[in-house]
Amino acid sequence: MTPAPQYGEELRAAARHFGRRRFLTVTGAAAALAFATQLPAAGTAAAAELDGRRITEDPFTLGVASGDPHPGSVLLWTRLAPRPFEPGGGLPAERVSVHWELARDERFTRPVRRGRATAHLEFGHAVHVEVEHLESGREFFYRFRAGEWTSPTGRTRTAPAPWARPAGLRLGAVSCQAYHDGYFTAYRHLADEDLDVVFHLGDYLYEYAVNATGGARAHTDRTLPAVFDRETLTLEDYRLRYGLYKSDPDLRAAHAAHPFVVTWDDHETENNYAGGTPENGVPPEEFLLRRAAAYRAYWEHQPLRRPQLPEGPDMRLYRRLRFGRLAQFDILDTRQYRSDQAYGDGWQVPGPLSEDPARTMTGAAQERWLLDGWRTSGARWNVLPQQVVFAERRDRPTADFKLSMDSWDGYPASRRRILAGAESAGVENLMVLTGDVHVGYGFDLKADFRDPDSRTVGTEIVATSIASGKDGADRPSNYDKLLQANPHLRFFNGRRGYVTVALGEESARADFRTVPYVTRPGAPVTTAGSFVTEAGAPGLTPA
Repeated sequence: MTPAPQYGEELRAAARHFGRRRFLTVTGAAAALAFATQLPAAGTAAAAELDGRRITEDPFTLGVASGDPHPGSVLLWTRLAPRPFEPGGGLPAERVSVHWELARDERFTRPVRRGRATAHLEFGHAVHVEVEHLESGREFFYRFRAGEWTSPTGRTRTAPAPWARPAGLRLGAVSCQAYHDGYFTAYRHLADEDLDVVFHLGDYLYEYAVNATGGARAHTDRTLPAVFDRETLTLEDYRLRYGLYKSDPDLRAAHAAHPFVVTWDDHETENNYAGGTPENGVPPEEFLLRRAAAYRAYWEHQPLRRPQLPEGPDMRLYRRLRFGRLAQFDILDTRQYRSDQAYGDGWQVPGPLSEDPARTMTGAAQERWLLDGWRTSGARWNVLPQQVVFAERRDRPTADFKLSMDSWDGYPASRRRILAGAESAGVENLMVLTGDVHVGYGFDLKADFRDPDSRTVGTEIVATSIASGKDGADRPSNYDKLLQANPHLRFFNGRRGYVTVALGEESARADFRTVPYVTRPGAPVTTAGSFVTEAGAPGLTPA
């Protein structure tokens, strides 16, 4: 059941008083109110339809994407924005008819489905098409048309039938792509991988200002407009920022090559926010306006289905996908419902506040949903795509160690409940997929992290960043300390890149793929480490 919106009255109260708010202009706050309370109108109240012949520039500058594959359906996405660096995307305030096609081949000589969708101005002219009644476990190609313009072609797949036992499944895991920290070269290599699906584990964009030269990218062939040289606060700010990120050709190539399953972390809204609590102590109503703007823009720019459409500052992002009997994926949201970070956030000595049993990372409803789903799973692998490091991660090998209050270490009671629920449900092959920390980790998950000899109950694969943290290093400065402090840490690398995981009936293999630099384009990709975990015998061993 979708939780009822928690902040509707606060949002409306904030909107009535937006004139007193310093951080939002009157125009920005009015726009926030408009999107928070209105959906596209129907009938005579609907916006006029734009004559496609008036679209004189390519409207598909942000590419195409697909996502959340089901056994009998796919979700197709695009957004019309001839000039994505301008407010409104370069289109008038009118709805646009968009035609779509789905075929078995890249040349569209074997058509399967076609139809028409409407790009509503209220959604920033984004299009989400759910194509139903398809064959399961099949590859398809898709494209869109608006006026005389045709989009790039995308490739997607449906999931296997619920009863199917596929021999294998290959997935990619990515996270953290700060545009101002470097090029998205890793995505170009990811596009060339043979994958069934890609999981994006958060920080798809960053709210921080991007200067005229693109930060570490140091552009010499273009000058970015001043609209990016400020922190995102309003709906238009977030829409423009997605326009900047999706202008990257390597990101567009990855989306066109593979279906994505997305979940957010903090930077899609604001650094290290917790539920309705902002990072910097602004009034709650201000933050909830901002959160509503961020959530709305996130849905508009991601290949998400209708149930994920936000209501004001609330959005049901956690959801479940199944790939036959081989794998169940329970995608978590560890931002929207969590308790505030203990001890003021950051790295702190753990204590009674962080260890309070009442603290939650997921909220009660999401926790129940996860544990109930495990009880009825029946899948060979139960995979948990989520945002922040799940395993215990001490910062030093001495008794005065500190833990990150923003990760599951700041919510150990919540972690214990999750692991106990997995054991109670009979989950034998638990794999956690994580992003956030801009390094690649491989962890054994322990029944008791304080006892290195305790039982291993699962594995955690942490995908490094696409660009965040700039070039990085194979061995970061804390390499030796972390390995000594955490004997369950099996792999640690600080370069940029992604992870691929091959799931099979008998084992799973993780390959940590890295690039040597991102502050200039064209980096090659290599495999920094490969590990295997056997079905029924959790724990990582070098491949």
